Amino acid sequence: MTDMTGKVVLITGASRGIGAEAARVFAAAGANVALVARSNEVLAGLAGEIGEAALAIPCDISRYWEMQAAVSATVQAFGKLDVLVNNAGVVDPISHMAEADPEAWGQVIDVNLKGVFHGMRAALPVMLDQGGGTILTVSSGAAHGPVEAWSAYCASKAGAAMLTRSLDKEYAHLGIRAMGLSPGTVQTEMQRVIKKSGINPVSKLEWDDHIPADWPARALLWMCGVEADEFEGKEVSLRDEEIRRKVGLIE
Repeated sequence: MTDMTGKVVLITGASRGIGAEAARVFAAAGANVALVARSNEVLAGLAGEIGEAALAIPCDISRYWEMQAAVSATVQAFGKLDVLVNNAGVVDPISHMAEADPEAWGQVIDVNLKGVFHGMRAALPVMLDQGGGTILTVSSGAAHGPVEAWSAYCASKAGAAMLTRSLDKEYAHLGIRAMGLSPGTVQTEMQRVIKKSGINPVSKLEWDDHIPADWPARALLWMCGVEADEFEGKEVSLRDEEIRRKVGLIE
């Protein structure tokens, strides 16, 4: 396990799924964790579970000023920011383009794309002033190929993947490690929403076809170590058995 003693990690979408598991994994590795999400009560419960190493920050990442305030609160509480995990994401509306609600479609972009940018923009001045940092963004296979009725999700994830590449190009020489994680399908609430839609092959998968949420959480921790340096500016795919082996998920 990568030792994160003394490190400070901010995780968006931390109230459930991959984000909640990442909070537990990073805290177990010794990190102080700032937990960001809109779900106040659930977030407070998770922070209480983790203890003094956790800070709950209610925040809507689609609003830049809220994300900026979350970063400021993190630095005020823990003194710095070493790692940002851009995990928050939504898949609704699942609908064909001719029937999609434009307002709801735009909200996916606000969270999945603008929210990622907001995290990067808020964290960068702090990290650059410190001399470096790691920014990890949860990506998806949908960033690289169309999926029926997921136009907003695919477009937003493709944009977020390009943000990671842009971040690496602009700031790698200043100590910023930017990477994406493509986890495949994961046992989270999002998969229940997808299942309920009944549209496209992903909705036909059974619960046991998905990997547990702690797998991508453990991969995110591994990505903070020097072993993952070769993936700077790129994506780590948990569909790759060699990656699963390096992370310690399989033998």
